[in-house]
Amino acid sequence: MKRLSRVTAGTMWLAAICAGAGFLALPASAQDVKQDVRDLREDRRDVGQDTRDIRQDRQDVRQDTRDIREDRRDIRRDTRDIRQDRRDLRQDRRQLSQDRKAGDKDAVKTDLKDVKEDRKDLKADQKGRRQDTRDLRRDRRDLRRDVNQTREAYRK
Repeated sequence: MKRLSRVTAGTMWLAAICAGAGFLALPASAQDVKQDVRDLREDRRDVGQDTRDIRQDRQDVRQDTRDIREDRRDIRRDTRDIRQDRRDLRQDRRQLSQDRKAGDKDAVKTDLKDVKEDRKDLKADQKGRRQDTRDLRRDRRDLRRDVNQTREAYRK
C-alpha cells in the first residue's frame, strides 16, 4: 500500500507540474500578435536596407580596385616619362659640353634652353608621379575601409 501511495503522489506531482506549465503557456493576446507583425515588417525592411548597403559596398570595392589599377598605370607611365626626360637631359648636357668646346655660342644658347626645358619637364613628371603615388595610397586606404565595411555588414 505504501508503494501505491508513492506512485499516486508522483502522478499527482507530475500532473500539477503539467497543469502549471499549461497555464503559463496561454495563447498570445491580439496586441502581442500585432506587435510581432510590426516587428517582422521592420525586420524585413532592415534586411532589405542591409542588402542594399552590402551591394553598395561591393560596388565601392570594385571601383576602388579600378582606381588602384589606374593609379598604378599612371605611375608606370610617369616613371617612363621621367626616365625619358633624364635621357634627354643627359643628351642635351653632352651636346652643350660639345658645343662649348667647339665655341659655338648660338648652339650653346640653344642647348641651355633645351636643358632648361628638360629640367622643367622632369620636375613636372616627378610631381605628377608623386601625386599619383598619393592617389594610390588614398585608394588603397579606401579599399581597406570598404572591405572592412562589407565584412562588418556580413557579421550582422
